[in-house]
Amino acid sequence: MLKRTSISQVNNILDKNVNWKVLDIGCGYRAHKKASVIADIQDFSNFYKNKKFVQIKEKKLPFKDNEFDFVIASHVIEHVEDFEFFIKELERIASKGYIELPSRLGDNLVFENKNDHIWWFLYDDIDNQLIASKRNQLIDPFITVSMAKLFEETFRESLVIELSWDKKIEYRIDNIIKLENFKKISFFTIFKKYLSKKIRTFLR
Repeated sequence: MLKRTSISQVNNILDKNVNWKVLDIGCGYRAHKKASVIADIQDFSNFYKNKKFVQIKEKKLPFKDNEFDFVIASHVIEHVEDFEFFIKELERIASKGYIELPSRLGDNLVFENKNDHIWWFLYDDIDNQLIASKRNQLIDPFITVSMAKLFEETFRESLVIELSWDKKIEYRIDNIIKLENFKKISFFTIFKKYLSKKIRTFLR
């Protein structure tokens, strides 16, 4: 089962289940404080000296079936070429977890995402499933990852998709948006229109 949640709800659950074995996969430099095991394709062993760190070197995750009580995959799945296999691996190694993804808007705003992200995801609130499609760049990016983090403090629900799952991660692939149907939006065009309107308002 897949459903919407929030990181604050997840934190409350983990605070109440201190004996859980928790994996943070694809953590980068921002591993969850409750994670007992941390994993990434890059070697962060020197950075996480007080945690068990496992470097991922193959497609199949280096963990046993049902090894974890909870797995966190925050801003990871959009990077994975074979995300379907990755999802099956998450289901194999844990019975439940938390997934965090950029919204399509949040994804398009950030410079770094243009080259790093492969997939877009939407959440279908009726069928409770992820909808995956190949990523499209419809807006010229104009902010950095660090700036996006600042925006998330206020506009998190517009920039981030937060989901919890239990036993199964429901999804389907559907290339909803085709780039040829859209004219790319330039930030500078938006800004010019905004500035023009401000000037007209000021001159009235």
